[in-house]
Amino acid sequence: MQLSGAAGEAGATREASAAPARRARVGALASGGGRTVANLADACARGEVPAEVVVCVVTRADAGATERCRERGIPVVVVAPEPAASFDDRVDAALRAHGVEWVCLCGYLRRFRVDAWRGRALNIHPALLPEFGGAGMWGMRVHEAVLAAGRQESGCTVHWVDDEYDHGAPVVQRRCPVLPGDTPQALADRVFREECAAYPEALRAVVGR
Repeated sequence: MQLSGAAGEAGATREASAAPARRARVGALASGGGRTVANLADACARGEVPAEVVVCVVTRADAGATERCRERGIPVVVVAPEPAASFDDRVDAALRAHGVEWVCLCGYLRRFRVDAWRGRALNIHPALLPEFGGAGMWGMRVHEAVLAAGRQESGCTVHWVDDEYDHGAPVVQRRCPVLPGDTPQALADRVFREECAAYPEALRAVVGR
């Protein structure tokens, strides 16, 4: 029996409201311990971002990201750096095989060939770009440079990926103080707390466009 009129409209409304909202499919790329991937995946799982991390690409099977992702049921694909000539193609193939729509670099230390993903790829950097970015500026080196420069403020930047390291337009920046007596590790810990808020915020902003 087909309902008509107000009853039919009410039924259709209930069915529409019951349907789960579609979530964007995110592929993560990681080189290190995977804290950034885990933070992003957990934010998605809590419903803070209308997305889900559907695969994580790493270059070594023993990367710390591997265990963190598998604990969360996220498939991990190992793409070996050699042969170098086919590396970018194999990364693209791994992302496409999992239906990825958005790419998030999460402590990924290789240059990412953005061609097929331009306007759909984000990176996070542990400083207030454009300062303290570029080739060779990663991890503790960034915080050491901030302290050596005598800055009173640091933070993190989520930005669009382009053809240069740490160069694309910012999407979100969050700031934190540099405190007297800070060590690079103390500053890194403070910046990472901002990263944990910044990446989900940026991803939520772009997938909702």
